[in-house]
This record gives sequence, structure tokens and C-alpha cells, in this order.
Amino acid sequence: MTKTAKTEFPTFDAEKATDQLRAFAEKGVEQSKEAYAKLKTGAETAQKALESTFETAKNAGSEFTLKSIATGRANAEAGFAHLEALVGAKSLSEVIELQTAFVRKSFETAVEQAKDLQAASTKAAEEVSKPLKDVFEKSVKELKVA
Repeated sequence: MTKTAKTEFPTFDAEKATDQLRAFAEKGVEQSKEAYAKLKTGAETAQKALESTFETAKNAGSEFTLKSIATGRANAEAGFAHLEALVGAKSLSEVIELQTAFVRKSFETAVEQAKDLQAASTKAAEEVSKPLKDVFEKSVKELKVA
């Protein structure tokens, strides 16, 4: 005699399924809210960094332009002063002496002006890149923590 096994199917509990589905949906909504909040914060931080960068770039550009104008003005004044000295020269040897001194002084001045402009441009580049660099470093730190 063989015994026949009675097959039982699990019962479906609709209330339990609904509760699980609701919990899953609520968790999804909560995660979406958290992701949105992080995205919003990141976007606001990036916007502030860009605004700061643009303002710094504007100021640095103005400062560099003023320094360039001052350099050009100093060179023009030196050139006119040299021309006046040449007009007042009494001999060819005095003209050669004035010209030699002017060329030497012009070269030394050009080297100093180039150093000043290079320092100003380096400073401007560092100031302009600082806000974005700070945001990037903060983001990398936050990613390492997460």
C-alpha cells in the first residue's frame, strides 16, 4: 500500500504582502529624499564655489590689468625721459653713454617687471582655483566616508 502525500500550498496573506510592499515603497521614498538632499546640497555648494571663482577671477583680472597698465606707463615714461636726455646730449660719446645706460636699465627693469607679472599671474591662478579645489577636496573626503 502506498500512501499518497497531501500537497499543501502556502496561503497568501494579502495584508502581510501589502505591509511589505508599503515598507519597501517607504524605504525607496526615504532613500530618494536623502539622495535629493545630498544632490541639492552638492549643487548649492558648487554654485557658491563657481560664484566665488568668478568673482575672484574678475578681481584678479582687474588687478593684473592695472599692474600691466602701470608697467606700460612706467616704460613709456622711461622712454620719454631717455629721449629728453638724448636731445640734451652735447656729444656723440654722451649719446652712446646715455643709450648704453638706458638699454641696461631697460633690460633690468624688464626682468623685474616680468617677475612681478609672473608672481601676480601665479597668485591670481591660485586664488581663482582655490574655491573649486576646496569643493573638490571636500567631495572626495565625503565619498571616502560614504
